[in-house]
Amino acid sequence: MFGFFRKKFDDMSYKYFALYANSLHQRSEQGDAKAQGLLGFMYETGRIVEQDDKEAVKWFQLAAKQGLARAQVSLGVMYGDGRGVEQDDKEAVKWYLLAAEQGFANAQCNLGVIYQYGRGVEQDDKEAVKWFQLAAKQGLAQAQFGLGVMYEYGNGVVQDDKETVRWYLLAAKQGFVNAQCNLGVMYAYGRGVEQNDKKAVKWYLLAAKQGFANAQCNLGFMYEYGFGVEQDDEEAVKWYLLAAEQGVENAQYKLGVMYKCGCGVEQDDKEAVKWLQLAAEQGFADAQYFLGLAYQSGGGVDQDDKEAVKWLQLAAEQGFLDAQYFLGLAYLSGEGVDQDDNESIKWFRLAAEQGFADAQCFLGRMYRNGQGVEQNHKEAVKWYQLAVEQNFSNAQFFLGLAYLSGEGVDQDDNESIKWFRLAAEQGYKGAQFFLGLAYDNGKVVEQDDEEAIKWYQLAAQQGDENAQYRLGAFYLNEDYDKEADQETELNE
Repeated sequence: MFGFFRKKFDDMSYKYFALYANSLHQRSEQGDAKAQGLLGFMYETGRIVEQDDKEAVKWFQLAAKQGLARAQVSLGVMYGDGRGVEQDDKEAVKWYLLAAEQGFANAQCNLGVIYQYGRGVEQDDKEAVKWFQLAAKQGLAQAQFGLGVMYEYGNGVVQDDKETVRWYLLAAKQGFVNAQCNLGVMYAYGRGVEQNDKKAVKWYLLAAKQGFANAQCNLGFMYEYGFGVEQDDEEAVKWYLLAAEQGVENAQYKLGVMYKCGCGVEQDDKEAVKWLQLAAEQGFADAQYFLGLAYQSGGGVDQDDKEAVKWLQLAAEQGFLDAQYFLGLAYLSGEGVDQDDNESIKWFRLAAEQGFADAQCFLGRMYRNGQGVEQNHKEAVKWYQLAVEQNFSNAQFFLGLAYLSGEGVDQDDNESIKWFRLAAEQGYKGAQFFLGLAYDNGKVVEQDDEEAIKWYQLAAQQGDENAQYRLGAFYLNEDYDKEADQETELNE
């Protein structure tokens, strides 16, 4: 109320406000509740008088005991925050309740929050809804927002997206930034309203311009992918940066990715690592994973396998599939950790059971080789089959090998060729070599030198030594054994 007077007004103006403060103090000493409440506010905020929490509490208590609702709320806040008094949630509830029962909307809203989180009372969503509703019906934006949250998650009420939107909209129209941001989310995902990216951007922008970090991050996302606006990486970076500087971990992660790829900014691995590190230290799994990869490759930091494993492990423990897979590889190779097939199997299995094709294929290979587990060809085939359902070329190749050898399945040359062809067409060099070998010897398919050379060439170009040898024999017109063993081991 008076916070700017000292700087904004001249000495004469300030003199009058000082006289007002003295007058207010005298009225307070005489027991004027409103004056006591206002004097408490002045001491709480340091307006005109020197800021003093204990003095603020003193005057709030005097006014509150006379039943002044505003002072009761302020006293509740002081107890809740532990300012000028020892922190005491129960005492805060006592004063909020006295003001709420007088119909004071702020107190009702504060009680809603108290019951929502169980501070000083037993947690009770229905009681929270009751108090939010009372305050919301009086038009208090914060309570309208709180009620919207309860409807969004079905806490204390039946979940209802339309009702959520109704309350968010009422609060958003009053400029309440949390509601504006959440309303943007509802439009972005079409929850309770028809999906509309442009309206999502409208609400994000209103909140973002007020400095609301989550809205700034969401707006960055809309610009990055061109949802509701023309795609613009530079604009995305602008909003991510504003949110990241306020500590929003998702924005820090996104900014790191933008620097890594040079999208909207000049490519800079060190700057990428800086932002990824900030997000990773807040526990953001995506950032932990990418930071782990940065240490693994030495991109923007000194290469450090142990540090890589540290961050991959943190992400993996949060269920991040890619991190679980790469952690499995680290334990398999012993890079950054002691080599441990059992740990490798553990992490491959966690990722595989969640449908990660690379992990499913590796788990199949571990069962095929009896590495870290008892050898079991049927179990190997099971995991290959799960991965090939995702059109994963590595698994198609190993499934082809299983049919070729009859390990875990009935031996079937035709099935073997089928899977080799699918993997070869996706560029898997081992499958390209075996397909070339099949055309070379003509046992399963009709012998065809041109097809054999075609597949050998494709594999040879990727460095497959077996294919290079066979291709060399063709070109030199050497007499080589066309009955070569189809079970030639790949140099993986």
